[in-house]
Amino acid sequence: PHPCLEPILARTLGVPLFQEQLLRIAMVAAGFTGGEAEELRRAMGFKRSVERMEQIETRLRAGMARNGIEGAAQDQIVKSITSFALYGFPESHAASFALIAYASAYLKAHHPAAFYNCLLNAWPMGFYHPATLIKDAQRRGVPVFPVDVQRSGWECRWEKGGVRLGIRYVKGVREATGRRIESERARAPFTDIDDLTLRCRLRGDQVTKLAEAGALAPFGMKRREALWQAARVARPAGELLSKVGSVAVENNECRMQNAEPKNEGCDITQPAQPDLLHSSLPHSAFSIQCVSPSPLTEMSPFEETLTDYQTMDLTTGPHIVEHIREELRSHNVRTAADLVRLPHGSRVVTAGAVIVRQRPGTAKGFVFLTLEDETGMSQAIVSPDLYREYRTMIVTSPGLVVEGVLQNKDCPPSVRTEKIWPLGMDAEVRSHDFH
Repeated sequence: PHPCLEPILARTLGVPLFQEQLLRIAMVAAGFTGGEAEELRRAMGFKRSVERMEQIETRLRAGMARNGIEGAAQDQIVKSITSFALYGFPESHAASFALIAYASAYLKAHHPAAFYNCLLNAWPMGFYHPATLIKDAQRRGVPVFPVDVQRSGWECRWEKGGVRLGIRYVKGVREATGRRIESERARAPFTDIDDLTLRCRLRGDQVTKLAEAGALAPFGMKRREALWQAARVARPAGELLSKVGSVAVENNECRMQNAEPKNEGCDITQPAQPDLLHSSLPHSAFSIQCVSPSPLTEMSPFEETLTDYQTMDLTTGPHIVEHIREELRSHNVRTAADLVRLPHGSRVVTAGAVIVRQRPGTAKGFVFLTLEDETGMSQAIVSPDLYREYRTMIVTSPGLVVEGVLQNKDCPPSVRTEKIWPLGMDAEVRSHDFH
């Protein structure tokens, strides 16, 4: 804008990138003192004040006028300073973020399993919710394995080139319990649900939480069967055994009374320690574990996904939107992957779970929504008028359907939204909102 700024802006090709450059511009072009430059720095600080910046703009113009800088050059310098003040930060911060961004990009490209594993273990630090990180990993070919009491630790861990989800993500299970499961399994694998419950001193509700999350699958049980057995474990021993006859344990011999010789469902074992189910019986070298089959109908794939969200706020199975894809396709609702292939300016309808809601202070009231489906992400651009009209729906709906004009010159593609509807998904999807 003016020759006096060349020493300040030459290395960034005339574009002010750092807060320090703005302060030096104010001192050189407008004759600001060190104290006035510090006041400008504070106005550009964490709690950026538009009112204070307007007051400083008046002094900037007066100072530049005294130095003979007027007209278009003055306007350009003021615009650089006042606009930059809304989002700029110091060069030292930029260097630190650049290093983190480079290291993260390298890890994601060359060691993706470690990259996603560390992000999941760092939660709640980070921008995207773990549910989004898991789906991004899976789309990029990184397998994510579900919680498993025979394999999972408290935290996520590397396994077979992928990520094994940690017990920390099962709601209602505390770290002390998760660590105890991890340490007990290191001594010896769990033989069954009773062995797990006894050795880890689990309460009935904790076993139920693990069963709901599918963490008891290694015992050969699907979820409702696991829930049935979890309820059995939580009940008193006498009530359980009354269904299969009375049990007498004498002189290290097991004898079933009032039962057929063939005792289906009863497994005679010799455990390393007393069985929790039979703690009310006299101690014996043997115990009889009577397991009644579950009468419950097993969950459908859709019910399993909903249960995943209820118990962990995420799923390693199909994306929630994938379950309703056929219905969406019948209404010509496009996937995120479809949008990339369609011509710029096309009129489209797309849908997805809302994973990010943003309303930047520099966007003049526009709201940006990130939608995710089983194929990837897209963005919906919502005008201030449309946002005011549908604010409650936009803020509270876990999923949305949007119609508008496609803008796919950037990645991810965006839809300049003209119409919007809620997408019924029956799941509470976590999102990163207005931060």
